[in-house]
Amino acid sequence: MSAVYRVDLDAFARNLRRVSEAVAPAAHMLVVKDDAYAHGLEPIVTRAVAEGVRWIGAFDVVTGAAVRRIAGPDVRIFVWLIGGADDLAAGIAADLDLGIGDEALLDDLSRLEADRPARVHLKVDTGLHRNGIRPERWEAALAQTATLVAAGRVAFEGIWSHISEASDADDDDARALFLAARETARAAGLDPRFSHLAASAAGFARGEFREDLVRVGAFSYGIRPSGGPGEQELGIEPIATLWATVTTVDAAGVHLDVGSLHGLPSALGARFDVLAPEGPRRVEAIAPTETVLAPWAGAAPGDEIALFGPGALSSATDLAELIDTIGEEIALRVSPTVARTYVSTAP
Repeated sequence: MSAVYRVDLDAFARNLRRVSEAVAPAAHMLVVKDDAYAHGLEPIVTRAVAEGVRWIGAFDVVTGAAVRRIAGPDVRIFVWLIGGADDLAAGIAADLDLGIGDEALLDDLSRLEADRPARVHLKVDTGLHRNGIRPERWEAALAQTATLVAAGRVAFEGIWSHISEASDADDDDARALFLAARETARAAGLDPRFSHLAASAAGFARGEFREDLVRVGAFSYGIRPSGGPGEQELGIEPIATLWATVTTVDAAGVHLDVGSLHGLPSALGARFDVLAPEGPRRVEAIAPTETVLAPWAGAAPGDEIALFGPGALSSATDLAELIDTIGEEIALRVSPTVARTYVSTAP
């Protein structure tokens, strides 16, 4: 046996249904950045489409094109990390929705020869400074976009932004800027078909932020926010367990085949317990290629131990809170060298 990251696709499907219910009447845009939060892009996208997801947030154009190959023609795929003219051309060719938060990309679109208009969602910076067109440049960007629409180079699809989700007051200020930007767009003759502002936390907690689409990543995979409501309160469940295998047993303890190079942060050493056959045991140390547990009678090579996730004593977010980070970072650290396996009762 060897280490494995075991993903329950049925649990994922239940989360998708819960997210859809929570953000209604907005549509759920499933975010699949970083190999679907390290759960595996192809099985995640395939199941999501089978469950009725029709918007996918792919982050970058390369991922977006991969999602298109998996999902087929009937899903809208939104990308927002766009490097320039080549990315724009590739995004248009893959029939992607393009999140444009830089006036230079509008210049690139004006010079680009393409066989169809680019589907553009214009991003206004509402204070987070995670790209986006500054409010003082918004009217100029709208004028440039209107020119591209008139020339048949752009189909104006939406307005969007990010919010910090750090405090309700900050988010309220961001939303006010967003709504003002949308009204300015409408006054300029650009009426968006889709507006999207919220991600997981605001999408669940604040109905006024949902607009037409809610971009939900972490909650879809059952990863709750650090310091926030629990999985039971949110109605979601973690979908993946990192399982390690005992390799040797000696005077130093029980050695597992997962270490920091496999994605388990070394800072977690001596800070959490795992469930062994004879009860909880402390993780004594995390080295680059192994983790050492406190011993128990009868420990033997080949025993499987759940480090986090369903079947373990801790979730990804539980571990994250021990080292002042967020659950998705723990999930994203699981190395691609760790095999992924998938569990499902669906045909």
